[in-house]
Amino acid sequence: MGKNWLLVVIAALFEVMWVVGLKSADSFWEWLMTVIAILVSFAVLIYSGKRLPTSTVYAVFVGLGTAGTVIVEMVVFQEPFSWAKIGLIALLLAGIIGLKLVTHEQEEDSHRKGEVA
Repeated sequence: MGKNWLLVVIAALFEVMWVVGLKSADSFWEWLMTVIAILVSFAVLIYSGKRLPTSTVYAVFVGLGTAGTVIVEMVVFQEPFSWAKIGLIALLLAGIIGLKLVTHEQEEDSHRKGEVA
């Protein structure tokens, strides 16, 4: 996995953090950390989107964020466990991995053509 794809995963982790913060923040400091997580998440997403195909970056970001949020809700907030949820998350992750596998990075394409990235 390239550096830019790793940044997409990091952005998705921060997305899960701010979604959890929206649900559970009660104090000024918790809200501040939630806002910081939002800013970091979108800043890293925008940075990655400039270097990778935007549609795939966004799909991966949202998919990983969704999967992470569902898992955190089951583990931390005692949402009911469901094999159907786990199966659907696996299907979602399979789609994300498939998109990643069939998407060529813009940087690689530029280098092949002899252009400056």
